[in-house]
Amino acid sequence: MSGLDFSTVIGQAVLPNPILTASGCAANGKELSAFFPLEEIGAVVTKSVMSQPRSGRATPRMAETPSGMLNAIGLQGPGIDAFLKEDLPWLVEHGARTVVSIAGESVDEFAALARKVRGAQGVSAIEVNISCPNVENRGLVFACDRNSAREVIEAVKRSVGNTLPIIAKLSPDVTDIVSIAEEVVAAGADGLAMINTLLGMVINTETMRPQLANKTGGLSGPAIRPVAVRAIFQVHRALPEVPIVGMGGVLTGNDAFELVLAGASAISVGTATFHDPSAPVRIKRELEALLLARGFTRFADAVGYAHRGEK
Repeated sequence: MSGLDFSTVIGQAVLPNPILTASGCAANGKELSAFFPLEEIGAVVTKSVMSQPRSGRATPRMAETPSGMLNAIGLQGPGIDAFLKEDLPWLVEHGARTVVSIAGESVDEFAALARKVRGAQGVSAIEVNISCPNVENRGLVFACDRNSAREVIEAVKRSVGNTLPIIAKLSPDVTDIVSIAEEVVAAGADGLAMINTLLGMVINTETMRPQLANKTGGLSGPAIRPVAVRAIFQVHRALPEVPIVGMGGVLTGNDAFELVLAGASAISVGTATFHDPSAPVRIKRELEALLLARGFTRFADAVGYAHRGEK
């Protein structure tokens, strides 16, 4: 025993440790299970699933950038029915605590997805990926508009009630992320996941054309970590009682610790798994060692510690 209470709480979900995968970076967990037992981390966050199967965007859809990468995969996936029939039972069988990430093109689609997830066994929480275009509102991303974000979370809340914690995933591509966070919490979100990728673009100077077929993509990796730290710090200061699943360029335990000090109650590891599939368990060990070295006996006591003494 290390002497550290490493548990964390999001809504009514109690996780044994705060390390999660990031949606979209580990498919639905099977690939990572070859490198470590999935029950060793707090939870597996699935790739965002939609109502129908999707093949994703055209290739090329990934590009390396300095200290990061761009992706324009699109919400490729099997659809909710196949996921609930095949992927979720596999995760349950392998002892994984599962956060099911859902994505929709309309408020009604989000609500319908949430109802289906509510009826499934083995789900710890729902992540609502509102960083999607709203086809009913000129393609405006839900998470970039307070009203649209609120409507989605209200609809999901009506679908699941208090049966599962609702985690709203926020986009950093806004001028005031605190106001979006306040809106979704008022609408019924039990926690927040932040930050999603930043919109970026790469132009190939040989072809003199955009590198990605979609032209733009989501930037992730160490380059965005200072943005994540800032956003988490601001939201935790405004909503100190709301659990935040922090993500954005976490490669080491020290990176995770920085997000925890800013206010994150859990950490999602994403891009790091592409070059180190065992990164989640390594980061878990490194964070645990750091907390003990700083004299913490409860993980919860470190959350938001950077705010101590603020006026």
